[in-house]
Order: sequence, then structure tokens, then C-alpha cells
Amino acid sequence: MQVFIVHAHVEPKSFNGALTRTAVAALQEAGHVVLVSDLHAMGFNPLSDRSSFLTVKDPDYFKQQAEEQYATEHAGFAADLEAEIRKLEACDLLIFQFPIAWFGLPAMLKGWVDRVLAIGRTYGGGRVYGTGVFRGRRAMLSLTTGAPEAAFTAGGTHGDINGVLRPIHRGIFQFVGFDVLRPQISWGPARANDAERAAMLDAWRRRVVGLFDEAPMDVGAYS
Repeated sequence: MQVFIVHAHVEPKSFNGALTRTAVAALQEAGHVVLVSDLHAMGFNPLSDRSSFLTVKDPDYFKQQAEEQYATEHAGFAADLEAEIRKLEACDLLIFQFPIAWFGLPAMLKGWVDRVLAIGRTYGGGRVYGTGVFRGRRAMLSLTTGAPEAAFTAGGTHGDINGVLRPIHRGIFQFVGFDVLRPQISWGPARANDAERAAMLDAWRRRVVGLFDEAPMDVGAYS
């Protein structure tokens, strides 16, 4: 199987970096093909503007979806964006690796979503949710938090983590057709000791090789 990891952390020595390296090593050892887009290392441009396109639909007024549809029809995506779209189209499993930021994706990763999930190419024309382009494939989040697990419960400071993540699970992954797997959450690694961080990495190492055997989660059950 082919796995595509989109990694979004500026520091290579971060715990997120360790999680990505752990996943790559375990997946490759299990015989899978792994592609990684390390967005900061690549210098990925997260801004949605005309630099995303070789073609021009309307030179006088920029409307992103109109330019995306036109680029789809005329092979008009810029080389950096085309490369990312092709990695996405080739994968059987998509993993986002990131530190949660303000209850969502960090800016670099959100920019990747904004540019790469282009209408015409990855959704549109009735191809959403159950009829989405990526139906039959899997996607999941592997993320770190600053706060402990207790803060992300129904009675905790931040509320249920499932509610926090639902806009990503439903509004991004399921929207384009992916089956969503349960997120891998590393709770507060910056506050953990070495043994606790080692246990988090080991839990991810053991889980990641079995992701193709897991049942998708019921995202719609969350309020």
C-alpha cells in the first residue's frame, strides 16, 4: 500500500518529527511505500493566489474555485501544487502529522488543504462524501496537544476532542470521500518525561502498521 504523510512542524527535532520518523520506519519495514511532504522543509507556499496556476481563467478577477476548475480542464496547476495533488491521488492512506493549533490545523497545513484540495480535481460535480473522489481510501490525524487529555473531555476545559476535530474529519477528509480512522493523539508531549514520550512513540509504532485493518470511525455520531 502507499501511504502519504503530510508533516507540518517547523522543528525537525520536535516530537512531531519523531512521530513522523517512527511512522515511516514502521510502515516501510512492513512493506508499504511511504511518501512524506515535510511542508516547512520544502518551503511549501500555503497562500492561495495566482501562483497556484499556469493558466488564467479570468485575468481581471481572481476566484479560486473558478481558476481551479479551469486548471483541472487545461492541465494548469503549478508544478509544486501538481506534485502534491499527484501524491494525494496515488495514496491509499493519508496521514496529517501536526501540533493542534487554536483547535485546528496549523496555518501551513491549512494552506496545503486550501491549495491541494482543488475543485474539479479532488471534488465537485457531485463527487463529495459517499461519492467523493477518494472513496475507499483512508485518512487520519496524528497530532500532539499542549494540554493533557483531561482538558479535552466533555467536562474538561476545552471540551470533547472529538468535537474539536470534527470539522477536519467531516469537513475535509469525509467531504472528499475518505474513510476516517480514529486519530492518534499524543497528549502533552512537551510536559511528559522521557519514558512517557517513549511510550507514545511505541504506541504509534505498534498501531501504524495495522491501520489498513482498522474499521473507520463514525464521524457523524459526534455532535
